[in-house]
Amino acid sequence: MSETSAEDRIWTVPNLLSFLRLLGVPVFFWLVLGPKADGWAIGVLAVAGFTDWLDGKIARAFNQTSRLGRLIDPAADKLYVFATVIALLLREVIPWWLVVIVLGRDLFVGCFGPVLRKYGYRALQVHFLGKAAMFNLMYAFPLLFLASHSGWYAEIARIVGWAFALWGAGLYWWAGVLYVVQVRQLVAEARRG
Repeated sequence: MSETSAEDRIWTVPNLLSFLRLLGVPVFFWLVLGPKADGWAIGVLAVAGFTDWLDGKIARAFNQTSRLGRLIDPAADKLYVFATVIALLLREVIPWWLVVIVLGRDLFVGCFGPVLRKYGYRALQVHFLGKAAMFNLMYAFPLLFLASHSGWYAEIARIVGWAFALWGAGLYWWAGVLYVVQVRQLVAEARRG
C-alpha cells in the first residue's frame, strides 16, 4: 500500500481551522441580518481574521500545507468577503459602489479560470499582494461595522475602517491585474510548448 503524500492530507490543523472559518460564514450572515447581534457578528469576523492568519502560520511552521488547504483557505476568505459586503450593504453600513468594486474584481478574475483550465492549469498560487489586500479588507469591514454604531469609538473606527477599505480595494484590484498577467504568461508558454 502506498502512503498518502503530504500534499494529499486532509486532516491537518490548518485545514480544520479553515473548515471552522467556513462554518462561520452563515453564522455571521445570520447574526447580522437576523437578530442583528452586531457584537457577536464582529466577534465572528475577528475570529475568522485570526484563524486565517493562524492557519497559514501553522501550515508553514509544521509543514502542514496541502492541496486541500490551498483550496479552502482562499475559498473561506472569498466567502467571508462576499457575505460581509452583502450583509453590510443590506444593513446600509457600506455604499453600493464599494460592493461593486470588491465583487467586480472577483468576477473579473473569475473570467480567467476557464482559460487556465483549458491549458491544464489549476488555480494559481495566492500572491502576497492578494494576501495583503485580504488582510486590509478583513480589518476594514469590522471597523466600518463598528463605525455604524454610536459611541466614542465610532469616528475612529470610521476613519481607520475607510483607510483599510480603500487601500484593500486598491490592492485587491492590483493583485487581480497581476493574476491576469500571470495567466497570460502561462497561456503564452503553453502555446509555445
